[in-house]
Amino acid sequence: MIIDCHGHYTTAPAELQKFRDAQLAALKDPALTPTAARVSISDDQIRESLEKAQLKLQRERGTDLTIFSPRASAMAHHIGTESTSLSWSRLCNDLIQRVCALYPENFVGVCQLPQSPGVPPVNSAAELERCVLELGFVGCNLNPDPSGGHWTSPPLTDRHWYPLYEKMVELDVPAMVHVSSSCNPNFHATGAHYINADTTAFMQFLTADLFKDFPTLRFIIPHGGGAVPFHWGRYRGLAQDLKRPPLEELMRNNVFFDTCVYHQPGIELLLKVVPIDNILFGSEMVGAVRGIDPRTGHYYDDTKRYIDALPLSPEDRTKLFEGNARKVYPRLAAVPD
Repeated sequence: MIIDCHGHYTTAPAELQKFRDAQLAALKDPALTPTAARVSISDDQIRESLEKAQLKLQRERGTDLTIFSPRASAMAHHIGTESTSLSWSRLCNDLIQRVCALYPENFVGVCQLPQSPGVPPVNSAAELERCVLELGFVGCNLNPDPSGGHWTSPPLTDRHWYPLYEKMVELDVPAMVHVSSSCNPNFHATGAHYINADTTAFMQFLTADLFKDFPTLRFIIPHGGGAVPFHWGRYRGLAQDLKRPPLEELMRNNVFFDTCVYHQPGIELLLKVVPIDNILFGSEMVGAVRGIDPRTGHYYDDTKRYIDALPLSPEDRTKLFEGNARKVYPRLAAVPD
């Protein structure tokens, strides 16, 4: 089985965005606040939104199961209040559950958390628990910057986050460290803000003892780890200067990267410097980069092609495509091989 650890519902029916537009309009007039009951999306609409996009590409590219979550750039935790975020998150998560119920062999859910600037992360624990225990989800997306580009939250290693981590450990689910849209014009969302966040999260993990307190806590840093693989020597040197453990030891059971890197040399570098046990196959298809590379004639986000071109042993190929995902997301055990 080939498991894609990084997929978002970027093609959701227009009715979802109409609810969001109404929700945002109601911030000026709370009397206009919409309810989820107003959203009418049929199963046929869901099928149509996927059959021409994610499902079509799964079949063409030869992947089997996508770990699927709401559209990351639309989480927009910086907009509105905690109540705004909770209503929006629950609606998005319920829609993911419907996708997974319609296509149980193709998708398994990961939830959006109802984070909000200045609100304790533990307030998201109830929605995480609902999604895992009631909806059958296998993990969550954790935004390290709910402020949307202003970075007002403490580092991920701060005790500020610990009550939410306790719930993650209790449920035995990982988090993908994934920011949302940027309201700061200095940072293009997918080209800068995302990559900045990936790199920042890794450096936070490097400099603190979070995993001594939570030895089974697991994070996936997406987009190939941001700038980290390219600057692997810098981070090895910083760890050495700071008297921290070697990177391989630091990452071993707790920090993982995906393969959402959109060119062959980048994938080759990722696998050359990062331990194979800490890499999960991912594509984020129909995501940030949707075009065709004129140099190859193939979609940039067809990351399986890059991996297929590598001289990997059968054992390493199995780890990359399936085994590591099952290790990081143990609740995938309920998904048949």
